[in-house]
Amino acid sequence: MKKDIHPTNYREVVFKDMSNEEIFITRSTVQSKETIEVDGKTYPLVKLEITSSSHPFFTGKQKLVDTAGRVDKFYSRYGERKKK
Repeated sequence: MKKDIHPTNYREVVFKDMSNEEIFITRSTVQSKETIEVDGKTYPLVKLEITSSSHPFFTGKQKLVDTAGRVDKFYSRYGERKKK
């Protein structure tokens, strides 16, 4: 293996699922400007749209998660293209 190519700044980070407010703590190198306090300790916070705790594949429940209006955003950006 090559030496000195792996990151060395691993630390505990909180990942928060914004669709169901569930959080989990794991080690990561991801950068974040936000922080959160969990059990009296402050951690960097990374907000996620969907995780295994809210994804229909893992939960077995169909749930529409469209927080940003993705379809409307697509149509406003690209419109309806006409076929030649």
